[in-house]
Amino acid sequence: MHAILHALSIAGSMTWEITWALILGFLLSAVVQAVVRKSTVVRLLGDDRPRTLAVASLLGAASSSCSYAAVALARSLFRKGANFTAAMAFEIASTNLVVELGVILALLLGWQFTAAEFVGGPVMILLLALLFRLLLRERLLREAREQAEFGRAGSMEGHAAMDMSVPGEGSFARRLLSRQGITAVSHVFVMEWAAIIKDLVLGLLIAGAIAAWVPDSFWQAFFFADHPLAGKLWGPLIGPLVAIASFVCSIGNVPLAVVLWKGGISFGGVVAFIFADLLILPILNIYRKYYGARMALFLLATFYTAMVLAGYVVEFLFGGLGLVPNQRQAEIPMSGVEWNYTTWLNIAFLLLAAALLARFLRTGGAPMLRTMGGSPDPAPHDHHDHH
Repeated sequence: MHAILHALSIAGSMTWEITWALILGFLLSAVVQAVVRKSTVVRLLGDDRPRTLAVASLLGAASSSCSYAAVALARSLFRKGANFTAAMAFEIASTNLVVELGVILALLLGWQFTAAEFVGGPVMILLLALLFRLLLRERLLREAREQAEFGRAGSMEGHAAMDMSVPGEGSFARRLLSRQGITAVSHVFVMEWAAIIKDLVLGLLIAGAIAAWVPDSFWQAFFFADHPLAGKLWGPLIGPLVAIASFVCSIGNVPLAVVLWKGGISFGGVVAFIFADLLILPILNIYRKYYGARMALFLLATFYTAMVLAGYVVEFLFGGLGLVPNQRQAEIPMSGVEWNYTTWLNIAFLLLAAALLARFLRTGGAPMLRTMGGSPDPAPHDHHDHH
């Protein structure tokens, strides 16, 4: 019983540490989504030129951070005519270049990890585009498009299909501060929370359990912590495999990244681990449903290769610049609730979240929650297999 309480207390301390930052991150994400129209996105992603991939990355960074919604939205863009490589770049940016991830990483691990994420993300997208250029055959792409047209149900398609941006002309500020704008922000904000809450809670509980029950000596041996070069080479290779086995996606894998970093995984290994939320087993199964088994295996191989190489780039670039933080100073938050700046920020941001939730409920948002998992944009010859 004591072991369970210890695990829960670590999970609770981590939750308290990041609450205000999560609310801030989702608020900023909601503000951007409220003014960027999804119809604009498809128009801008017609090919795989470097400029298009850069635009795809920026648009992805401005969309939902829920991995399931990102995967569903990428298929939706592909079906509407977006280039497949650009759609995948958008998907990677959606889960790895978003504000809320950067804020949480800075808070739990340090600003160096936020910087590494925003350097490593574009590197991974660039490497993936090169791998697609070299290896993606027209026949496989045609098979994937035919499979995508079936519109088979995965997860969070309803959420991905919703465009809650503010219609009409006017400046960014005018659209945002209008009554419609504030309502749109409240709707996106609550829907984002609803999309990731399960993964976030799961991630915190798994991280708490592993921190409490698995001794550091196990991780240090597993990650070759006493062999610096072997550890640097092993970390990016094993990090994604740990992520695949953990089943946790979106920002839910950051608490577990804290435990792995304290346990001795390399800097590049942490980055590769965080990138791998798009390869967890439930999402691999969704790729199979969306694009067929062959494309699912192709995505597994190319995504894995790109994230491992991006992990190495970050490891040796940041190491060379002396920006890798001291691993011996890594700490897992365990202090609980104290009267400090974290508590005051949490109170302020929880009041703000309550106001947005009230606005969401008053403006008819509740029925939208029930449609989050539904299937979007049916194709003309659509036939679903619900799960």
